[in-house]
Amino acid sequence: MAGKTIVVANWKMNPATMREAKKLFDAERKTAEKSRGSSVVIAPPAIFLRELSSMYRGSKVAFAVQNAHFEAGGAHTGEISLVQAKDARAKYVIVGHAERRAEGETDDDARKKVAAALSLKMTPILCVGESSRTDEGEQYDVVREQLRLGLADVAASSLPRVLLVYEPLWTIGKATAMNPREMHQMAIFIRKCVVESHGEGGRSLKILYGGSVDEKNAAAMLREGDVLGFLVGRASVKADEFAKLLQAIETA
Repeated sequence: MAGKTIVVANWKMNPATMREAKKLFDAERKTAEKSRGSSVVIAPPAIFLRELSSMYRGSKVAFAVQNAHFEAGGAHTGEISLVQAKDARAKYVIVGHAERRAEGETDDDARKKVAAALSLKMTPILCVGESSRTDEGEQYDVVREQLRLGLADVAASSLPRVLLVYEPLWTIGKATAMNPREMHQMAIFIRKCVVESHGEGGRSLKILYGGSVDEKNAAAMLREGDVLGFLVGRASVKADEFAKLLQAIETA
């Protein structure tokens, strides 16, 4: 994916039916295949993953699972394993998303999932971010701790295989993203933390932005935010908005 903007389309719990999922995927596949500047990863609900991946024969789109258990199998009712997700052709897994953390996923869970994904040669997409900002800068302590624990079992040599998403929770679902200069400051801080824990390789950590991304703010964020791409929620479940987003990236 070197040189291209990484766009992870997180469909969340959408759409309602397999028929709609196929229609949405087909539209986004066509958009991705026309795009020269983006590498697209689609994260559908797990129940749609195998059928969508099995009907796709191209190379412009990769698949992610939105969540998976770090254990290979066992008595975990309602869960799916990373092994099962990989068998369904997922190459990526989203870890520590704010909505999963709100459901009880801990930093320690994130640590185990990141390590398990790397052991299976899958790419973990580790999400970090604070719920609010204070004048005292408490958000930096939150992010530092999420990074410390989430990457605790990652060898320095494996850092290039990790995607790190910064998602400021206070922007999610809002009309506007955070200021690109603020994102740039946070990217510098994230790299500093990872350099301290993992060495100089932390300077080249792949950082994405997630939080109210659309065609209006993507280009500025790429130019000024020190990010290599986006984790996209709302704009990824509307084919026309997704197409506009990729077009905006082309002209960034």
